[in-house]
Parts: sequence; C-alpha cells; structure tokens
Amino acid sequence: MVPVPLAAAGALAGAAYLNARFSLAHDLLFFRITGSTLFHVFRAGRADRINFFYQLEKQALDKSTAEKAFILFEGKSYSYAETYQTVLRYGAWLHERHGVRERDVVALDYQNSETFIFLWFALWAIGAKPAFINHNLQGAALTHCLRASTAKLAVVDPLVAESVTEEVRQALPNMEFAVFTAEVEAEARGHEPVRYPDAVRTESDPIAMALLIYTSGTTGMPKPAMVSCAKVYMAAMMSSKGAGMVLGDVIYTCMPLYHSAASCLGVCSALFMGATVAIGRRFSTKTFWNEVRETNSTVIQYVGETCRYLTVAPPELDPVTGENLDKKHRVRVAMGNGLRPDVWDQFKERFGIDTIYEIYAATEGAAGLWNVSRNSFGKGAIGRFGLFSGALLGMRSTLVRLDDETELPWRDPKTGLCQRVKTGGVGEFIVKLPAEDVRTRFQGYFGNAAATNSKIMRDVFQKGDAWFRSGDVLRWDGDGRVYFNDRIGDTFRWKSENVSTAEVSQALGLHPAVQEANVYGVQLPHHDGRAGCVAIVLNTPDANAEVLAGLAAHAREKLPRYAVPLFLRLLKEVGMQNTGTNKQQKNVLRQQSVDPANAQGDALFWLKEGTYVPFGPKDWEALEQGAVKL
Repeated sequence: MVPVPLAAAGALAGAAYLNARFSLAHDLLFFRITGSTLFHVFRAGRADRINFFYQLEKQALDKSTAEKAFILFEGKSYSYAETYQTVLRYGAWLHERHGVRERDVVALDYQNSETFIFLWFALWAIGAKPAFINHNLQGAALTHCLRASTAKLAVVDPLVAESVTEEVRQALPNMEFAVFTAEVEAEARGHEPVRYPDAVRTESDPIAMALLIYTSGTTGMPKPAMVSCAKVYMAAMMSSKGAGMVLGDVIYTCMPLYHSAASCLGVCSALFMGATVAIGRRFSTKTFWNEVRETNSTVIQYVGETCRYLTVAPPELDPVTGENLDKKHRVRVAMGNGLRPDVWDQFKERFGIDTIYEIYAATEGAAGLWNVSRNSFGKGAIGRFGLFSGALLGMRSTLVRLDDETELPWRDPKTGLCQRVKTGGVGEFIVKLPAEDVRTRFQGYFGNAAATNSKIMRDVFQKGDAWFRSGDVLRWDGDGRVYFNDRIGDTFRWKSENVSTAEVSQALGLHPAVQEANVYGVQLPHHDGRAGCVAIVLNTPDANAEVLAGLAAHAREKLPRYAVPLFLRLLKEVGMQNTGTNKQQKNVLRQQSVDPANAQGDALFWLKEGTYVPFGPKDWEALEQGAVKL
C-alpha cells in the first residue's frame, strides 16, 4: 500500500501536471465567469431586476455593506447608503425639474467625479437611459454625438460647459442644456429622495438597452453603441471574477468614465462585489501612484498605453528619505486592455505587480477574451483558455483568412464561403450570431442601421449563417493563447508584403532609447502601397547619429526587411497622438504623411545607407518629382 503522504504528493503532482498541460485553471475561470453571468442575468430578468440600479439598492440596504465606502474621490468618501440616497434625490430632480421619464435618453457630458456616478445611477433609478459623451469633444463632433443620442436633455459638467457653445446650441434647438453648477447641485440635493415604483424600471428582455457608449471615432465620427443590461452584468462578472475581487478590495481607475472600461468593467464590478471604487479625475503619471497609495487600492485599471507611460515616467522618491516609492502600494492586480508585450515585464518588475489581468473586449462586441497571467507563459496574450473552454470558444468564434488587397474576409471563388485560419496563423476574429435574430448577441449602433449591418457578415461557412466582424486581426496558438496582431486598416502593404503596425511598434519598443513608438503607413508620390513610418519618442534629449544608427540596426535585427520603417518622425513627448483612453491615433499622422510642411515642427528622418538621416523639404520635392525610388 502506498503511504498516504506519498499518495497525496503524487495526486498534487498529477493535478499540477494536468493543469499545466491543459490549463484547467483557465477552464475553471471561464466557467465561473460565464456561469455567474448566466445565473445572475437569468435571476435578475425573472425578477424584473435587470436594471443595475437594483445592485446599488441591494448593497445600500444590506447592513453589512450600507456604511461601507462605495466611492472614493479627491479625499472624500461616499458610502453605499449615502450614494443610494443621493441617487434617489437626483432622480427626483431629473424627473420633476426636467420631466425625464422612463426610456428617455439623457446625455451626460461630464468629467470623472462622484457626481458623474450619482447622475448616471439617478437616470437608471427613474428608468431613463444615459448616453455618455466624451467630455473632450467640441464643435461638430460634440454636436454629432448629442444629436445621435436623440436626447432632449444634456446634463453638463460646469468644468466642460464652455464646449457647449452658441453654435452647438443653435445646431440643437430642441435640446435643453442643464449645466450642473454648484447652485443646481444644491437644488438637486435638496429634493426629497424618491424611490419610484419598479414599473418605471421594468425591462421585458435582458438585451434591452441600458446605456449608450460611443466609439472612439478614430476613423470618422463616433457612433453610439448600445450596451444592453445583460452586457453590464457580463462586464461586472468578467472584471470581478477574473481579478479575484473580494469585499475588501479597492479598485482604482482614472480612465474616463464615459468609456466602458472604467464604467462597466470598473465601477459596476466594484458595485456588484460590494467593494470600493476609487476615482481619479484624469490620468497623469504625476498623480497616479499617489492616488493609488492614498486610497489603499488593491486593483488598478489601465487602458491602451497607460502602463507604458507609467513605466517610462521618472521614479517617485520620498521627499524626506529619498526612498524609491515605486513598490510602496497594496496593488496585487493590474486589470485592463492594451498592455503591449514590450512593456509587460518592465511594468510588472518596476512596480512589483503580481498579476496582470488583460481583457480583450469592445463596447459593441459580441464576445470577450481574457488572460490572467502571473508568469512569463501568458506574457502579451489578450486571451488564454484551457482545453474545454477553448473548445467551446472555438464553436462560437474563430479567425478567418483575409484578402490582402481588400482587407475583407477572403471568399473561395467557387463556393463563395470563407476559410478558417489554422492554429498559429493570423486572421480576423469573428463571433457567431443567431442568424434568425442577430440582435440577441449584437445590439449594434443606436439609430444607425448601416453601421450595424456593416459589422455583420453572412454566408460565411454555410449559407444563411451570420457572424460579427471584430475588425481585429488576431493569432491563436496551440497552447490556448490569443495574441493581438493588428487592427484592420492599420496593417499596410509595402513591397507586396503585409506589415503589422503592432508588430513593428512592439519590436521598436524593446530598444532602450524608445519610450513610445506609433507605427503607420504613409502614401508616397510615385510609389505603390504605403511606406512604414514611426512617430517616436526617445528618452534622450537629442536624436544624435549614434542613437539613430542604433535604432536602424535594432529594427533590422528584430524585423523582416520589408517591415523596417523607412521614415521616422520625432515627437516631443509621449501621448501626443492619443485618445482619451490612451489609445494611439494614426489617422492624423497618416494624413500628414512625411511632407515636412505638415510635420508641425517635428524632426523627420529617413533610412539611408543603414541609418536614419534628416529628411527635409528638398528630399520631399525629389520624391514628388519621381527622382527617388525606395
């Protein structure tokens, strides 16, 4: 007979092997997230409590959480009970003062603050639908977003009220603008808290619209994506379960609340768990870690290039002792999307972060992926799944081959059907939809049928089927890891080869002198395709010959010859071409090309004889005259 200790040790070793071999822990997480979502959505729908307002009410009326801090903001703390009472007061003010009724859409143009959350949940409390407006928008873009919401009322933060110009008001004559000044806020707080009947919040279907969140608008005007009640639950489950959140956690986010990352994945996950959310007004490398320490945050949220900017920022030192404060915090999990492989380890090591929880999801998307990573095996992956969860995902999502010329899914000339990409290959990520009613999985864009239909592809693998197009090119390897390759439209062709901007920027980001690299393709006179250009930020004051030669050598070593950028544009500081969510913008840079007249004072260089040398007006003129062949 085998001794009990030996048998136990053998069982543990066997379990560890099976987990490593088949990623069973990731299977377990997958089923926890999906199971919890289905259970809570079903239960809430059956009880007609699918409106997430009821989660706030539950925590506020529960003696164990009522007096617990829900929101921390700029030194102030708001308990669940206090938040609930304020929400009821603001709801009554919106209902009585402005006539807001159930199912009305109300635009919310606000910076991050506790007031944003109060107004947001106040609208849910009276059955209305908030439309989150990017508070950075002005002029035509702001007018477009307000008009697209169909709202008759816009509640505006006094800090951004100057963007609501007379031109904007005249373009929207039927819209009322309520600037939430201190006097107006006092009026709203003075209302009696009214808990309106459940009937105003009734929803017959879990996929009913809960709110509108706009796309970034990097390729045109922003579009309002409909976020369903069920998707709010899914976001809360994905964050809270995936990050292993518990009652005592504090999640810090300074990402914009008008975006689904901070609002749905951040605030709603903390609310569901009965945890605390600490809000930063805006992202700044100078205030990020101070606010994290002051609020005793245990989970931090990032989006886009946030972690890069934190990593390249100078270390923060104690003003008295001179001690490096990089690891003086309680954070155990960094949660978000867009952490690039070239920054992944640097960020973890510098700040002592135990776990990275990378999430791949789009506001309007029909599916999400995630990767909980504590070691180098999961580094850089946007998704990671085990034997069983991977098989299930493979039934409802896949990668399809793209046509190099059209950037559309390739179709067989004989059958007209698409082709799946084999394991290890790259292709567009698509998600299966119920062909007879795609709306159950993809609600689309509010009031924009054309944009909605453009994301749906039919007759993909068999006649009559329907699939959601993500617009993202991914790679799924044999170990259940999923990697981001590029966004369709960002990949460009040069010398008859496809160049991934993400691959090039990641390779350049490994050079010690590079703080940020934004790669894109530019059209050149008398040349086919698009030539590679990188808008780059260096950690040295001058781009001297040695640094430029080193960059060129590094690029040649790390990249195929055709992918080495031919042009370099030197930017002065990180984040100059970013959205409010720290995602790199390429459109303006593409349009400016490499014409020195459009470079806005930035130094330009081009690759000649193995190094980067200055590129000036005479060189551009030679290109225009066809005197240069690259």
